[in-house]
Amino acid sequence: MTDWSVMPSYRGKRALDLAIVLLASPIWLPLLLIVAVAVRLRLGSPVFFRQARAGLNDRSFKLLKFRTMTDDRDASGHLLPDAQRLTPFGRWLRSTSLDELPELVNVLRGDMSVTGPRPLLIQYVPLYSANHRRRHEVRPGVTGLAQVSGRNALTWPERFDLDVWYVDHASLSLDMSILARTAGALLGRKGISAPGEATMPYFTGYSSPERPQNTSGTPRSPDPGPSP
Repeated sequence: MTDWSVMPSYRGKRALDLAIVLLASPIWLPLLLIVAVAVRLRLGSPVFFRQARAGLNDRSFKLLKFRTMTDDRDASGHLLPDAQRLTPFGRWLRSTSLDELPELVNVLRGDMSVTGPRPLLIQYVPLYSANHRRRHEVRPGVTGLAQVSGRNALTWPERFDLDVWYVDHASLSLDMSILARTAGALLGRKGISAPGEATMPYFTGYSSPERPQNTSGTPRSPDPGPSP
């Protein structure tokens, strides 16, 4: 259950989230229905993919997305690798970010914000450095600074550095900039997958040359250019 007593990263952020989602509902609700029907016809049921993710203050919540993969298994009953289960239709959903439309419901519920660090697996929480774990000091977002700065083409430490930088500099102007640049990132369809991966590899901790945290307190590119 959402704890409404938790203060947002800046005054008015929660009200802004609700205003954006509700005012845009005549656009995204019909689109949600269309995509849901398409997923049902192309991939079958269930239409939605639900997974526990770490949210504000490490609290678990159920992330809601459209499914993009089949449930195909090998002879032993184990799920096939992502690359084999990700269909062309599913890949298109990911490239357009239409698979993330249901996350707007998470925003309405208070689990997420429109902008913020992306919600990641619960299993990652104990693997973060103390600095990078600060990414959970704000609600996770549908889009964020890392998403408009390279998306999945970034290394994990680069993404986490940007997340922490966002936590320390969250403001209305920064959120408006992220939202404006999100449109460009979607049109460019860059960084959808990590190099050599169907999606993004699991985070298993830090290894050289990846550094555990940025001791300067700022990301490598605190003000990335307009093209992700």
